[in-house]
Amino acid sequence: MNHNNSISDANPSQHLTGEELQLIPLKPRKLEPGLYVVATPIGNLRDITLRALDTLHMADHILAEDTRQTRKLLDAYDIKTPLSAYHDHNAAKRVPKLIEELEKDKAYALVSDAGTPLVSDPGFKLVRAAVEANIEVYPLPGASAVLASLVKSGLPSNQFMFAGFLPPKSGARKTALEALVRVKATLIFFETGPRIKACLEDIKSVLGARDIVLTRELTKRYEEARYGLADDLIASVAANPPKGELVLLVGPPQDDGLWAEAEVLAALTALMPEAGMKRASSDIATQSGWAKRDVYQLALTLK
Repeated sequence: MNHNNSISDANPSQHLTGEELQLIPLKPRKLEPGLYVVATPIGNLRDITLRALDTLHMADHILAEDTRQTRKLLDAYDIKTPLSAYHDHNAAKRVPKLIEELEKDKAYALVSDAGTPLVSDPGFKLVRAAVEANIEVYPLPGASAVLASLVKSGLPSNQFMFAGFLPPKSGARKTALEALVRVKATLIFFETGPRIKACLEDIKSVLGARDIVLTRELTKRYEEARYGLADDLIASVAANPPKGELVLLVGPPQDDGLWAEAEVLAALTALMPEAGMKRASSDIATQSGWAKRDVYQLALTLK
């Protein structure tokens, strides 16, 4: 893959000092061919980078998850670039034709409804196809609901894991959470208002007592964050149900040398089918700091 051609080749401002930057126009003269993955605001339309505006102005075409939503942004900045829809329902049909266009040395910009494309949206299918076709992909960083929520949360940020949407049904959701019990990092999920109470109840059941933060409407007029343990958040959403899409952050497990009960159960569930109850109990007791008899008693409840 050719990594030499980029927007910065046509715009040498990348290498200039602050004083020199004031003497040149913001817009590059021309975009190099390729796919530009452009982050857009998650709420406040001022959270758009200058490079993103340049790219949206200069691209041959813009691909948007929801053209109605993207049109608001384009109208706000008087961007007249042709716009069409690219989403889950038409991705299979559109990707081959889009690759053909990109192979004709076109510059296409890909945006999502809000934030950074490819995070829980179908953009990765097009990017993967572009990479396989040796088409240059240019990421334009910017707003992200995941990172904005992490910053606002006050939870540990040295290690974090974005896990997208949890399954909607409780059984599958608990199974997904059990796989995350031993992850020593802040966990970040997307969730919706109607499902949040049940989700928090499952988190309490599987992950135990953890610091939890719930955010919504970040960068907008009604920006909100709720903080507390699972019980606190369950009571909060029961009394005042949040609307719309939410970002749910769960702090890492407390490191006191002993595994939480949920961690032991998750490990037993994973190891028993292969090693058997007795050996699994012994091995997990050694790793977890639990007494062997206590692990064995938990194993019996699973058996």
